[in-house]
Amino acid sequence: MTPWAGLLLFDKPQGWTSHDAVAAVRRMLPRGTKVGHCGTLDPLATGLLMILIGAWTRLQQRLQGLDKEYSGIVRLGLTTDTGDITGRELLRRPVAELTLDDLQKAVERRIGRIETAAPAYSAVKHEGRRLYEYARAGVEVPVKPRVSTVYEWRALAYRAPDLSHRMRCSSGTYVRSLAELLGADLGCGATVAALRRDAVERFRVEDAVTMEQLKVMTLPQLRLRLESTTL
Repeated sequence: MTPWAGLLLFDKPQGWTSHDAVAAVRRMLPRGTKVGHCGTLDPLATGLLMILIGAWTRLQQRLQGLDKEYSGIVRLGLTTDTGDITGRELLRRPVAELTLDDLQKAVERRIGRIETAAPAYSAVKHEGRRLYEYARAGVEVPVKPRVSTVYEWRALAYRAPDLSHRMRCSSGTYVRSLAELLGADLGCGATVAALRRDAVERFRVEDAVTMEQLKVMTLPQLRLRLESTTL
């Protein structure tokens, strides 16, 4: 039988880790089949996760560097230790009267090449340990600078204290870090309340399989789906 190989576009549900998604796909395949993913999504985030199977796992580095598109909600006036609403509350501040135009001007100031520190609760490694391991152990988290590019950032709607937005950015961009920078710019703090990855380059979440679809998919159907997805 032809070895399993290909790219599966998966719509990761909220509450799942990227590892959970990989494990779900691995359970469907013959024992020993290699399965990996490109571009980690936090448990809070939903949306497009590229799952690599078989020989395609060799393409991980190449595909991981592709540009991304996100949409979501930034909650103003709240700061947490994780940069999103799943974390421990650190500070609440009043939010000034703001219009959507005010917020659009604020996000536009963050368009371009930007350097931020990787979030303390992230999978970035330092001396063989992930940053979230340092954070969970209650020890000082090493600062790991990351340079990325925000190509476009749009403020879509504002219902205080929640800003709905859409962003197109390079690989390595941490939306949590950008939300915190926006909160600092506005003087009130901010954190991510919801996040969805809509696209990775030309691959879009509308073409991804959901967990509900995956559960009822037969192996021939899964193989056909892999064969129909090309670079």
